[in-house]
Amino acid sequence: MAEDFRKKELKELVEKFEDFVKGRVSHYFEEDDFENIIDYYLDKLKFSKALKAVNVAFDQFPFSVELMLRKATILTSLEEYDEALKLLETAENLQPGDSEIILLKGNILSLNGNYDEAIDALNNALEWIEDKDEVFYNIGLAFQGKGDYKQAADNYKLAIEFNINHENALYELAYCLDVAGELESSLDYYRQFIDRDPFSEYAWYNLGIVYNKLGRHVEAIDAYEYAAAIDDSFSSAYFNMGNAYLNIEEYDKALKAFQTTEELEGPSSETYCYIGAAYEKLGELDEALSFYRRAAKLDDMYDEAYFGIASCLKAQERWFESIHFYNKALKLNAENPDYWLAVAEAEYKVGNIVSSMDAFEEATILDPKNPMAWLGWSHIYFEQGQYEKAVDTVSSGMDECPEESDLYYRATVYLITAGRFKEAFAILENALTLNFENHVVLFEFFPKLETQKALYKIIERYKSNNKDK
Repeated sequence: MAEDFRKKELKELVEKFEDFVKGRVSHYFEEDDFENIIDYYLDKLKFSKALKAVNVAFDQFPFSVELMLRKATILTSLEEYDEALKLLETAENLQPGDSEIILLKGNILSLNGNYDEAIDALNNALEWIEDKDEVFYNIGLAFQGKGDYKQAADNYKLAIEFNINHENALYELAYCLDVAGELESSLDYYRQFIDRDPFSEYAWYNLGIVYNKLGRHVEAIDAYEYAAAIDDSFSSAYFNMGNAYLNIEEYDKALKAFQTTEELEGPSSETYCYIGAAYEKLGELDEALSFYRRAAKLDDMYDEAYFGIASCLKAQERWFESIHFYNKALKLNAENPDYWLAVAEAEYKVGNIVSSMDAFEEATILDPKNPMAWLGWSHIYFEQGQYEKAVDTVSSGMDECPEESDLYYRATVYLITAGRFKEAFAILENALTLNFENHVVLFEFFPKLETQKALYKIIERYKSNNKDK
């Protein structure tokens, strides 16, 4: 109730400020008022409005370090890094040794690509800043930014030595160890936190993250359950538990974990989206659609929500509607190859062949290692009777994915249909070598019994010639 009142009060304050800016009312705002108004805009990612508010605030409070920090944060969000750094220099002169200024400065230098300068600034501040865990964490981020994952990991470990519950440091450490290929060997490092404090929910939680990254999802679930048992309000533990259950296809349990997350955190677009995904996996498409729509309503810039809506509509064969929502997802995230692949399939289903081929092409550009894109794209050429283009397209896929037998079998189909039998049988041999059992896919394309018999003889000859090798 108190929180609802606070939200209403804040909204009224923001409305009063907007009326003040438009010249409709005269009002004196305290510095705290300006800080709350700016934070409101920042939370809503309305950086231009936040900048306007902080500039108005400076007219009344030109030497406020708090306002300088907020303006530097806004300028950073707008990628005005040099201006933000100049402002922090002024703030540092007014308030030397302020840890928040130093940490923000290091963060901005890193974002601007000045990693070494950021590291030097943060190291120099280590002596007199009390929050050493935050300093080492930010040094780790700078090393991570420059691609030095070992040094990044070392600094995250130092941050954790000062604060075993530094969640971000523990998470980034797992990421860096994963990139460096040292995640498996680091398990003992994570277990030592549990030995030191068996009732640390964060220790169990981060052990779960490591297990999850290693694909050991059952062990991850055990660790998350320990974390949740220690702190039954630990929403992140339930959320990650839900993800792990999705990975092992226990969708009922995943759904329950995500629902618990929502109960603890309240509504969020991400949680709604995952609840939708669990319902979708359970085949309860109407429930899934409902939650995906709720996610989109909460955050109309959340592309995954629109993709989820489209996936459910696709499963119901509501192709035109699915295309609409796939395109909404694409407008928000045009670099996702899965979105292009989904659009390609939907466009094909409604007969928009050109649009489908364009989408398949885009998918192969963004993710050339996905054989499904090459298979789908080449199949359209094949259906159009453009066998040479079908062969060229699937051959490009073979160049990108040389271990994918499906591409070789499909090339065999196209070459036989094009009458290029010698090349077809050479490719078929490669396909059989890669995955002999997969040869059954050939018969889907050649329903005539005599063709199947001829292929079967070739396959049996290959099997006979290779059985002693």
